[in-house]
Amino acid sequence: MHIFWKPTAPRWTLNALSGLVWSGVGLLLLRWVWVWLSPLPYPEWLPSALAGAGLAVIAGTGFAWMAKRNLVRLEHLPDKLCIFAFQRWTSYPLVAFMITLGITLRHSPLPKTWLAPVYLGIGGGLFLASLLYYRHLLKEVV
Repeated sequence: MHIFWKPTAPRWTLNALSGLVWSGVGLLLLRWVWVWLSPLPYPEWLPSALAGAGLAVIAGTGFAWMAKRNLVRLEHLPDKLCIFAFQRWTSYPLVAFMITLGITLRHSPLPKTWLAPVYLGIGGGLFLASLLYYRHLLKEVV
């Protein structure tokens, strides 16, 4: 006898999970920026922080577009979904690539002041875009 378990959840749970994952990853990346830049004196970390903040605005715009598309996609699906459907199935290889790239960069000999803007840009962008999921959840609850 074949037993198959498919974890399902209501659509609002998938919206919340998307927001939590995006926020969590964003905060994790921002933590690395803090670890790298906080030991430096004020004038040294400022260029990296400013460049990263600019990248966060740009990345946040792109991630917001992706989040909006994902919210629309979830709205058109049945109410009970596989919990892993909080992102498109085609996004999972990209996620694996990004994780691998992040680990590779973090362990590379590149100066952390060069990596900090990239991590700040992506982390800040993900965190900002995650707020769209929470706003959508609030609209559903209220």
